[in-house]
Amino acid sequence: MVRNIVLFSGSSHPQLTETICTHLGIPPSRIHLSKFSVGETRVEIGESVREKDVFIVQSGGGKVNDHLMELLITIQACKTASAKKVTAVLPLFPYSRQSDLPYNKVGAPLARMPAKVGAQGEKYTFDSRPGTPGPQENGNGNGNSLHKKLNGMSIYSKSNGEPKTPKRKDTMDSVQSDVSASSLTGNGFEEEPLEVHQMPTSSPTTSIPQTSSATSTEKPPDFRPQRGYRQWVAQAGTLVADLLTCAGADHIITMDLHDPQYQGFFDIPVDNLYGRHLLRRYIQHQIMPQNGGVEGCVIVSPDAGGAKRATNIADALGMDFALIHKERRPTQTHDRQNATLLLVGSVAGRTAILIDDLADTSNTITRAAKLLKKSGASRVVALVTHGVFSGDAVDRINASCLDKVVVTNSVPQQEHLERCEKLEVLEVAGVFAEAIRRVHHGESISVLFQYD
Repeated sequence: MVRNIVLFSGSSHPQLTETICTHLGIPPSRIHLSKFSVGETRVEIGESVREKDVFIVQSGGGKVNDHLMELLITIQACKTASAKKVTAVLPLFPYSRQSDLPYNKVGAPLARMPAKVGAQGEKYTFDSRPGTPGPQENGNGNGNSLHKKLNGMSIYSKSNGEPKTPKRKDTMDSVQSDVSASSLTGNGFEEEPLEVHQMPTSSPTTSIPQTSSATSTEKPPDFRPQRGYRQWVAQAGTLVADLLTCAGADHIITMDLHDPQYQGFFDIPVDNLYGRHLLRRYIQHQIMPQNGGVEGCVIVSPDAGGAKRATNIADALGMDFALIHKERRPTQTHDRQNATLLLVGSVAGRTAILIDDLADTSNTITRAAKLLKKSGASRVVALVTHGVFSGDAVDRINASCLDKVVVTNSVPQQEHLERCEKLEVLEVAGVFAEAIRRVHHGESISVLFQYD
């Protein structure tokens, strides 16, 4: 039994918190989470946390924004209540996929927008960027240049055509005398009807015709889209890291960050646990004995970004490795859904084991399974650390070529298990419980990163 420790559970995954408490031999601490009618989050802590180590378990699945705000308020409440140390345990880190941004050649963070040129009837699009008018360009079609109008504008009095200098009101007596004669504006200057005249040449009474009513009704010039114009992207990953730090978190424990460089956004310690040893153990004891051992299986990465993750497992098991590459032609497609998949490696007559860290819409693993089946794979099994399965992901898995999908319970999987017979769940509560115990006692957690 671990003493002098307080473990709170958020509303995202209470079952995982109960299992962690069972491994540690402590009961879950009392906390009341509710919402006002307007939707604001309310947190009430039911136990004393003074000079204790506080661990708050909150995953990033489901209603991510509500769960994140709930976590921030709970951290702040514990720090206000004089907690010695507050550790946020995030099995699935929210906004972890928004840490890396696409960059162009000049280094500006940009997002790709539709580069298709608009029709003739369209005035403005998101790709449009009106050019800056030059000093000799015409603002409209009546032949009068803008700089000529500005040079010919001057303020003249209505009576004799001489410039009218505003009169300043300095004393109360002058103000009172002027009020009886004329009206005052709010800034202390007289206001008289003004007209716009050209600079007098031969006669001071020569003026240009008023064209304000005519030009106001004219349509703006049509701007054709420019193909190089892009939209700026917000970097939400840095913001979430700053929010957790400013709320009072002293330590972060998470599992399989989508981008490992995310740890650099924090000024506090971050322990990124690996779910690879759970997947490796499942492959070694459940898949290899039934499919011809090492020679009958091959590890496959569904994209180039997860190649390092998959090769680590393949090297630990002594298995072959294959890679699926997404080839995007700039002149043909701009959509991720239409990317061409290319298989690098041989999977014919073998069991293909897909390794990925996150499955949200399941589009990547289902398309990869279809390609592997076409390439001659006898069986396709997907092993995913975080199975979010949002939208129609479960229905897509049921209709896909996948024979089995193995995920961890870093996010709740009860509803997914009821709808999908191909789904199998691995328990990660033991990993987090051991990490919490070692952090609380000041022990090293490097043993959790080892495969042997």
